[in-house]
Amino acid sequence: MSVKVEDRPIEQVREQVIDQLIYNYSHGVISVDAFERRLDEAMDASSNEALLILVEDLTLNTDQQYKAEKQSQFTPRYSAQQNSDDDFTLRSILGSNERSGQWVVPKNIYLTNFMGSVVLDFTDAIFTHQNVTIHVNCIFGSDKIYVPEHVNVVSKMFCILSSLENKSVSLNKRQGPTIHIEGKAVMGSVEVKIKRTIKEKFMSFANELKTQLGVNNNRSL
Repeated sequence: MSVKVEDRPIEQVREQVIDQLIYNYSHGVISVDAFERRLDEAMDASSNEALLILVEDLTLNTDQQYKAEKQSQFTPRYSAQQNSDDDFTLRSILGSNERSGQWVVPKNIYLTNFMGSVVLDFTDAIFTHQNVTIHVNCIFGSDKIYVPEHVNVVSKMFCILSSLENKSVSLNKRQGPTIHIEGKAVMGSVEVKIKRTIKEKFMSFANELKTQLGVNNNRSL
């Protein structure tokens, strides 16, 4: 017996509704204002009924091409072809250091920061391991760690007069890798976040699809 949409887990329904909003916007069915407003409401909705109301007047449903495009945008970048070093160290002493761009993520990363700043950016990184561990030693310093939406983050930090903020989100926890953050921070700060909000990511994806389809205008729904 099939499960009715309204009886499914709310996060599953939310994803389905957001997909339908993106699809209809990219095909010119609804305006950018309506899309952005409904997207906000979909992300804040607390019941399946509230979610389904947002798409009850939309007749277009996602197809296989849409699902393929979405998978390429929102799933982890894995590569079994590239070998990564088992360990990688990023140091900053009274200075700054950064690792960003497209790089192959090793299994263990060591961040050593004394009165400096370190930026570790996984946004465009290529993962070769399901589990990655960041070993933090931050003293009077500032560490910023940028992660993609699909990555899980687990923290076991020991903080002394320090702060640890985890502002990451996960869209696809079952497929995404897990980053474990361990170590200590003494009178320093460690911040984990994504570069773009999830709303910005959805908006960007929708506009890319719209451009690919050659849609210039949207209706006023």
